[in-house]
Amino acid sequence: MAAMSLRRNRDNRHIRELTREVRLHVEQFIQPLFAVEGLREREAVPGLVDVYRDTSETLLQQIEADLAQGISKFLLFGVPARKQDRDFSHAATSDIIATVRRRFGSDIWLAVDVCLCSHTTHGHCGILNDNRDHVLNDASVSALADAALQFAQAGADCVAPSDMQDGRVAAIRSALDQAGLERRAIMSYAAKFDSAFYGPFRLAAESAPGRDLPLRDRASYQIDPARPGDALLCAERDAAEGADILIVKPGLPYLDVLALLSARIHKPWAVYQTSGEQAGIDLLAEHGLTNPVRAQLESWTAFSRAGASMIISYAARRARRYLAA
Repeated sequence: MAAMSLRRNRDNRHIRELTREVRLHVEQFIQPLFAVEGLREREAVPGLVDVYRDTSETLLQQIEADLAQGISKFLLFGVPARKQDRDFSHAATSDIIATVRRRFGSDIWLAVDVCLCSHTTHGHCGILNDNRDHVLNDASVSALADAALQFAQAGADCVAPSDMQDGRVAAIRSALDQAGLERRAIMSYAAKFDSAFYGPFRLAAESAPGRDLPLRDRASYQIDPARPGDALLCAERDAAEGADILIVKPGLPYLDVLALLSARIHKPWAVYQTSGEQAGIDLLAEHGLTNPVRAQLESWTAFSRAGASMIISYAARRARRYLAA
């Protein structure tokens, strides 16, 4: 018997293209956006390339530019000027959503992040108890459902709860359905881990937990990196409560979790390539230590290989150019 040759299907570019099992396409990318109330001019986000905190005007210009690059799906983060710990106002973000919808209509798909971390003085994803050492689940869920409803009424195609409180998907689905907004989708951060890879985002969204609090981190509500079983339980619950799309965040450190969950739960899966992951690629490239195109494509291919049908990436606006390289 002749020895098996596996290298013939690797021999040249053409045969490699023909035999690929994973193929990326620009339509599967979602670009995060930051709209900051009261900002006078756009600001670059530290550590990231071509990512900004936008004014309402520059946000529209950025979406125009992204559309020209083939990106038509977005995840919006609204950052209010006024911080408060209860009775939250979502008027500024709702106004931006309505403006974007009037300007672009059905040319774009707009998801809006639903959380409270950018709204609070303490930077946590919900309402704290009086001792400020615990996030109150039910009070937080009520506030989140109210925010999601306002965003959907303003014109969001999809709301994306990222807080990791128990029962928030069910509460949001109920609020939307009762308001006649049953066509609005829920993209749940079903498996969001207590990670060290969120740094640049927390600067962009003004959402870092205060260090002078008894509750200094998010370990009491985000998933422990050492508990993949907890991620499965969370994802199964969110799917049962009505989530249409499920997210794993971060991406590269949790490919095993994404592969496990996408095989077990037959829903569309998104992966969020976090700001820390993106900054790692961008900073390596800046110092000449990696090829940014190859590193980006390799990471995106890994996400698709592990089961993601959509990729939330700060470099999404580079996808068409990179895929053609």
